[in-house]
Amino acid sequence: MIDLYYWTTPNGHKITMFLEETGMPYRIVPVDIGSGAQFEPAFLAIAPNNRIPAILDHAPADGGGPLSVFESGAILLYLARKSGRLLPRELRGEVEVTQWLFWQMAGLGPMAGQNHHFARYAPEKIPYAIERYVKETNRLYGVLNHRLSDRPYIGAEYSIADIACYPWIVPHEAQGQRLEQFPHLKRWFEHIRERPATVRAYARAADVNTRDTITEESRRVLFGQTAR
Repeated sequence: MIDLYYWTTPNGHKITMFLEETGMPYRIVPVDIGSGAQFEPAFLAIAPNNRIPAILDHAPADGGGPLSVFESGAILLYLARKSGRLLPRELRGEVEVTQWLFWQMAGLGPMAGQNHHFARYAPEKIPYAIERYVKETNRLYGVLNHRLSDRPYIGAEYSIADIACYPWIVPHEAQGQRLEQFPHLKRWFEHIRERPATVRAYARAADVNTRDTITEESRRVLFGQTAR
């Protein structure tokens, strides 16, 4: 059994998508990041960066005690290796998938995240910041669109690279992007959206979080933290 410490963010969706795709048994442990649950000592013990998602595997492959993993990319790699699914076993295929996983972790996620922040959540609209991240998101969409121009998936087959990227394309309208400008990305996006595992994963999200607004208190919790 996998305990998934989860909230309804793109990084959280990655893990439910994987678990639903593979059928691995899991239990969702909600971590309401708008209320500050990510700073609770029990959660910090497995996720020292106070960010979701994180997992606790009660039956790791080495036969030892429960094993915790934080960071969504590391979790995807861990679960792919544990299950033998969604990560090629031969060298070149594994390199192909992992480099695009890291591309998402280092590029698409952080840049789209800043796009979300300055366009939707910042208390004041800063035109330069909004334009900067909308344009960089656009550039990254272009990179992914080009990658998908001659193949159905990011790698040779559906993999953790696709799962990592998809949730960050879901809010494309809020990111100031039009999928019609990226036909190969649009085709890929619509195909993954219809996968039964994707549908189930997002249905789980709707059950966990019914709140669709951000309050001043949750804004302070999410964006007002320092080292102290």
